[in-house]
Amino acid sequence: MSSVSSQPQFRYTQPPSKVLHLRNLPWECTEEELVELGKPFGTVVNTKCNVGANRNQAFIEFEDLNQAIQMISYYASSSEPAQVRGKTVYLQYSNRQEIVNNKTTADVVGNVLLVTIEGDDARMVSIDVLHLVFSAFGFVHKITTFEKTAGYQALVQFTDAETATAAKLALDGRSIPRYLLAETVGQCSLKITYSAHTDLTVKFQSHRSRDYTNPYLPVAPSAIDSTGQVAVGVDGKKMEPESNVLLASIENMQYAVTLDVLHMVFAAFGEVQKIAMFDKNGGVQALIQYSDVQTAVVAKEALEGHCIYDGGFCKLHITYSRHTDLSIKVNNDRSRDYTMPNPPVPMPQQPVQNPYAGNPQQYHAAGGSHHQQQQQPQGGWVQPGGQGSMGMGGGGHNHYMAPPSSSSMHQGPGGHMPPQHYGGPGPMH
Repeated sequence: MSSVSSQPQFRYTQPPSKVLHLRNLPWECTEEELVELGKPFGTVVNTKCNVGANRNQAFIEFEDLNQAIQMISYYASSSEPAQVRGKTVYLQYSNRQEIVNNKTTADVVGNVLLVTIEGDDARMVSIDVLHLVFSAFGFVHKITTFEKTAGYQALVQFTDAETATAAKLALDGRSIPRYLLAETVGQCSLKITYSAHTDLTVKFQSHRSRDYTNPYLPVAPSAIDSTGQVAVGVDGKKMEPESNVLLASIENMQYAVTLDVLHMVFAAFGEVQKIAMFDKNGGVQALIQYSDVQTAVVAKEALEGHCIYDGGFCKLHITYSRHTDLSIKVNNDRSRDYTMPNPPVPMPQQPVQNPYAGNPQQYHAAGGSHHQQQQQPQGGWVQPGGQGSMGMGGGGHNHYMAPPSSSSMHQGPGGHMPPQHYGGPGPMH
């Protein structure tokens, strides 16, 4: 009693009211947290969150005056103060008898949805699964996940209220598709309301929060273990930090892979901004930069483990790079900046050395050409613009080359034969 009374937790200057005024709330306190705080004492019929200059005050309205009196009396005599997220909350009667503008968070349509995942294995639903589910209705800007007394929850931010409403109407009360969940995860359903937030704050990319509008946001240290490797998630898989830059390693290089070949392969999934090729550990690797993380994710999932050429030749192994913006100083046959309207003319220099050393956040591609000493396939890649060139096909898809399978194929200029090709970003050989 004495420890509580020494704190300015209550003010008795106001007469009893069904509406209680709460102070010292944690930042961005939600309606659900306020309802949970008042639930033991009665029915909370209305709330008003994020009030005051610091947005750390709120009002809750009980159905009956006695319920509000019971809550005030309980905490006035308890050795444990009212708390939300571990912060002591100060309560007092409000000078109003009801909350004006009778709108709860759930009544106000907005672009951010509050999603409660229900089910015994709700906490095993990853942020990537949530992104797949909600992306079906439009571009998802940000997602944050957290655990509250109401359960495992997420805030999902769309561009506008119309898109959020479409997602809410379609998904509220529905179960997450079974094929998106791991075999060990039971059925999980979604309970969706509107949030009072309009723009979520995401400081790090992690397994708990994601900003899909900012590919340059740093990865949270908690997502990487003490050895510097990516941490392992609850499903036993690596939680590899996503990036807009892919690192492609090429195995079984029976045929040469040029920069133009790589551009054709990766541009099938979106605009490629830059490519840099280099030799490392006796093999050929390349960094491919997209404008955003999501395009890189799609390309990685589609191309990982597939081969550029028929017959299992030039197999791609793709991971996310720690780089976010490649620095291409000159355009040549080993590096290209496709965003430069007037690229500099390459000057003869020494072969490219391993560029991986240095600042891990930026790759500096050296100038000069470095020709691969690889066997050229009989049906080599024919450059666009010449006879028999492989340009863009129908539907805007790029074409990938296959080694020649018949000696009767018509030969193009320079003795090269136009290759058979695969058209589109679907399954490769």
